[in-house]
Amino acid sequence: MKNVDMTIQGTILTIKVDLSKEFGPSASGKTTIIASTEGNITIPDREEKIGLNVYKKK
Repeated sequence: MKNVDMTIQGTILTIKVDLSKEFGPSASGKTTIIASTEGNITIPDREEKIGLNVYKKK
């Protein structure tokens, strides 16, 4: 994962992303990646999955 912090309290999943960070251009080059789970991942200690991408236009 890049720039993604997940915490679970009971049944509440909290996701933190630092919007000031950048990780370069996307594969298409049209956007700049800010955060990503880099595909679908299983939430720790759960059966649910998450896929997250945060990006902005260049």
